[in-house]
Amino acid sequence: MSLYTLPLAIGAPQIILIVVVVLLLFGGKKIPELMRGLGSGIKEFKDASKEEGSKKPSKEDNKE
Repeated sequence: MSLYTLPLAIGAPQIILIVVVVLLLFGGKKIPELMRGLGSGIKEFKDASKEEGSKKPSKEDNKE
């Protein structure tokens, strides 16, 4: 393996460790709130990116 790809290899033990650390830091009651906030943030980002993608520049915008 290359030295550059080795740190990026995440397996099951690393994921389990991350989940345990998150549970210890935030507790079981706080996790649903965090996930809800993350989900709403992702939804807002997707909506904003779709809105920007649907805007087409008009000829008046190109005049300068």
